Amino acid sequence: AIKVLHYKGCSTCKQALAWLKAQKVTFEAVDQVEEPPGVAELEGLWKASGLALKAFFNISGESYRKGNFKDRLPAMSEAAQLAALAADGKLIKRPILAVVDGTGAVQGVSVGFKQDEWAKLVVKR
Repeated sequence: AIKVLHYKGCSTCKQALAWLKAQKVTFEAVDQVEEPPGVAELEGLWKASGLALKAFFNISGESYRKGNFKDRLPAMSEAAQLAALAADGKLIKRPILAVVDGTGAVQGVSVGFKQDEWAKLVVKR
């Protein structure tokens, strides 16, 4: 299954969802601001992505600036970073594409809309 975490007010997210529809990909879209993912889900996405946890932060967003995360992140534990992300969906970089198998295990993740990465993840399905 394909799951996309997005924010309905984000133009990049709208572009990504339109691209998936154009590819005739069936997916579940979840508004990460209205329904922020929990710590366990975020940790699963992060570990499956192979990226640094800081890659999941929306560094150009208001929540990031107002929370002074630029200065705070280096000293924050992974648990504190995950808790901060789970507490504010606008703090999470978007969109996030996750490929999940029948058991619920995350098989692939892409953070941000990178069409070539997304194509590799959804085409192999």
